[in-house]
Amino acid sequence: MINEPFGTRPGLRDRFDGRRRRFRTWRGGRPFWAGLFMFSAGAPIIYFPYVHITLEGVPVALSTTAGAASLIIGILLMTLGITLWFHQQVRVFAGVAGLLLTLVSFPLANFAGLFFGLFFGLVGGSLACAWEPSPSGAEVEHTAASAPVTSPGSEGPQAG
Repeated sequence: MINEPFGTRPGLRDRFDGRRRRFRTWRGGRPFWAGLFMFSAGAPIIYFPYVHITLEGVPVALSTTAGAASLIIGILLMTLGITLWFHQQVRVFAGVAGLLLTLVSFPLANFAGLFFGLFFGLVGGSLACAWEPSPSGAEVEHTAASAPVTSPGSEGPQAG
């Protein structure tokens, strides 16, 4: 029992597959990647003004007056990322707000986390604005039933 590989214990693989399937279903109903990019944009924006970097013994200080601005912008970007995961109805607002915060962070927060935060913020905000919820099953059936059938070369619905 102790030396058995991962997938041989009964029920363990089923439990893992069930959790993975539930996560994929949860992830598919919301702008998951937009939220992840938006959340990831806040981390370098917060990190770089507060860390002391040394390059071959030479200290590089990025802690300027950008500290307060980068902390506020980074926390707001992380909050918008989490908001995209749990309240996908506000995806356009969160996307536009994330894009604006990311652009504002460029001059205020050490080039938006040395361009890492800028890249992640722009990608996350764009994905949030572009994401569309998948239509429900009832909407798909309704549009399929109401669409007229046409044959190539004819101008109207085909008489059945």
